[in-house]
Amino acid sequence: MKYIIFQFRNVLLTLLVVISIDVLGQTKPNILILATGGTIAGAAGSGVQSGYTSGQVTIDAMVNAVPDVLKVAKIKGEQISNVGSQDMSFDIMLKIAKRINEMANSNDVDGFVITHGTDTMEETAYFLNLVTKTDKPVVLVGSMRPSTAVSADGPLNLYNAIAVAGDPNAKGRGVVLVMNDWIHSAQSLTKVSTTAVQTFMSPLRGLIGVTSYGVNDFYRYPDQKFGNKSEFSVDGVTKLPRVDIIYADVDMPADLIDASVEHGAKGIVIAGVGNGNMPKAALEACARASKKGVIVVRSTRVATGTVGRNVECNDDELGLVASYNLNPQKSRILLSVALLKPRKLDEMQKIFIDY
Repeated sequence: MKYIIFQFRNVLLTLLVVISIDVLGQTKPNILILATGGTIAGAAGSGVQSGYTSGQVTIDAMVNAVPDVLKVAKIKGEQISNVGSQDMSFDIMLKIAKRINEMANSNDVDGFVITHGTDTMEETAYFLNLVTKTDKPVVLVGSMRPSTAVSADGPLNLYNAIAVAGDPNAKGRGVVLVMNDWIHSAQSLTKVSTTAVQTFMSPLRGLIGVTSYGVNDFYRYPDQKFGNKSEFSVDGVTKLPRVDIIYADVDMPADLIDASVEHGAKGIVIAGVGNGNMPKAALEACARASKKGVIVVRSTRVATGTVGRNVECNDDELGLVASYNLNPQKSRILLSVALLKPRKLDEMQKIFIDY
């Protein structure tokens, strides 16, 4: 009975939204879509093959494939790039961030949607969470199947993303990702499967909410700094400092760390074993790097959990930073942004706690 009542509520809400939009067209939110490419814009030779080429379909074609979305929002699209997310770059990410900040105070935009490939989506989402200055919804969306596939997931994902971007209840929740009916925070999401449609999870903090055919249910607000509360800015920034990720394993060679320093890295993230650990020789190389002014962050290759400070190695003595809840790829994003200005080691550690 509870399930029937819940379903009836969802149907009723949907009808009310559609009726209010049809009768009062001015109530439709204005959504700016910034397209970057990815699988959602991909195409294959047939609907049942695994191989495809990313970034083949324009934003106009994607919107035209979901005509019902024009009932829930007024859409404007801009093609920022058209690449697979393996080719996402800081240049493109900066372009997205600056465009959002440019339009953040415009009365012509109520929310933003960024179409993006899934491989590096968590990095772009987290970057935008740190440097965009708006309480308006910023929603990333993608797909695991190309637009030409049988049962392509992109069209409904895009429909739901636009509905979330236009929802007043999405304001102030930071950058989110909408895929497969789930709403993730940029702080917590991570990709966990190479091929599964349900590829994104938020294992530490859980979902922000869920969406079903444009009807949204929000659970919580993120608890760390982001958006307008973030101290980071990309105004005038054209390039981010080099930060390398080095993967730890059994009998890890220390010379990889030394080579990173020699090639100009300003920061290094170690994807450590367990609680951000690494062999003694690697720890010694990290200490050498720290003495040369390179910020070294201990993260972990483990899927979930927190990397604590001074647990199995003496971070204070070695001059290292613990990543706490951030995985290696997000640690790299935060470190890259934080290094835009000089910071002491204790300041850098506090940043990893706060963000």
